[in-house]
Amino acid sequence: MQLPTVEKRTELRLAYRVKEIFYTLQGEGAHAGRAAVFLRFSGCNLWSGIEADRSKSICQFCDTDFVGTDGSEGGIYGDCDALTDTVLKTWLDGVKGRATNPYVVCTGGEPLLQLDQKLVDSLHTKGFEVAIETNGTKLPPKGIDWICCSPKAGCDWVLKSGDELKLVYPQKGLQPSGFSDWDFKHFFIQPMDGPAKQANTLAAIEFCKANPKWRLSLQTHKILGIQ
Repeated sequence: MQLPTVEKRTELRLAYRVKEIFYTLQGEGAHAGRAAVFLRFSGCNLWSGIEADRSKSICQFCDTDFVGTDGSEGGIYGDCDALTDTVLKTWLDGVKGRATNPYVVCTGGEPLLQLDQKLVDSLHTKGFEVAIETNGTKLPPKGIDWICCSPKAGCDWVLKSGDELKLVYPQKGLQPSGFSDWDFKHFFIQPMDGPAKQANTLAAIEFCKANPKWRLSLQTHKILGIQ
């Protein structure tokens, strides 16, 4: 049996597994409060998303459901144009038809397992400013307008520059001082959610007060009760 050529294999790979697409306000970091379409890809390289696997995964504190394709506008998109059209429709529905300053946040899971140059270019042709939220273990395509990197302990990071470094705090085996010389414009400390959220928030506040290079990021979407 003849195997597909490299070009054919690349073509076959261009199906995007999407958990959900929705319109909301960015809840975290430098763009908190900004209207955005969230394009959440299915899958991650640090945790399967299955609860039984959490304790043996690299990232054990994730609070996001990125498994499957059953969310709002979720599904398997056969090409970048179909996915871009859905993202654009979601934006237009959200802003009631006024297509000004469209902004899409590509997230997951880990979006860089799927986000490729064709999709970035396609989103740009529709006028979108394209942002990503990544764990830093994959390099992004060219032309991303806003790169937010959130490193997790125990990983091999290859992405050490961008716009925003957002460190979930505290993480065992991971100290903020190890990232201070990375090439980012903004440095954020974000309290880890969960049973110790209050103590983690107080610790994050004290850290930022003692280290002014770092700013406090809160999950304001949870505070406001929005998606």
